[in-house]
Amino acid sequence: MKPVPVPHTTSLRRAPVQRRSAERLARILDACADLLDEVGYDGLSTRAVAQRAGVPIGSVYRFFGNKRQMVDALAQRNLEHYAERVLERLREAGAATGAGGGGWRAVLDVVLDEYLAMKRTEPGFSLVDFGNQIPVGARDAEPNHRVADRLTDLLAGHLGRDPDEDLRRTFLVAVETADTLVHLAFRVSPQGDEKIIDEMRELLRAYLSRVLD
Repeated sequence: MKPVPVPHTTSLRRAPVQRRSAERLARILDACADLLDEVGYDGLSTRAVAQRAGVPIGSVYRFFGNKRQMVDALAQRNLEHYAERVLERLREAGAATGAGGGGWRAVLDVVLDEYLAMKRTEPGFSLVDFGNQIPVGARDAEPNHRVADRLTDLLAGHLGRDPDEDLRRTFLVAVETADTLVHLAFRVSPQGDEKIIDEMRELLRAYLSRVLD
């Protein structure tokens, strides 16, 4: 699956208008992701990204004022890519059967499985994911709030719920919990300790059952 374009967010100095410009932005973010895996955030530079992407350094600065903004845009692209993957899986599996009959548990498995798959395979994702690992973005757009808001809007209809503040708060608690335990699992094992992941899954099911059953 090809990564989805970066949404027109505050991370971009200038949003791409033409297809050629959008493709250049995608190459820049692809290069950023690859270099994050190779040299880490501290070793990342806009010049190195430009060289890896095969674009003039001015093309990078056309979109981003510094590497922090670039990594934030990558984090936001990751979130949009993740949302696309979750929706595709739900369509394929027909998992969205509403809150009754255990339907939300199938949805939860899709949400977790797609996140874990990206954690294991997506370039740069293990370091930056949705912005959790590196302090990117504005304080009023903290990464886990971004994720919880996106999941609320994405899944409310599938769960037969209104995307209200109660559901948003429930998802925020679930996302914060999953974030902590997934990072623990990947500190214990490079591919994620399966026993810790299983414990996380059971913990989330127990918590969400109070709200969604």
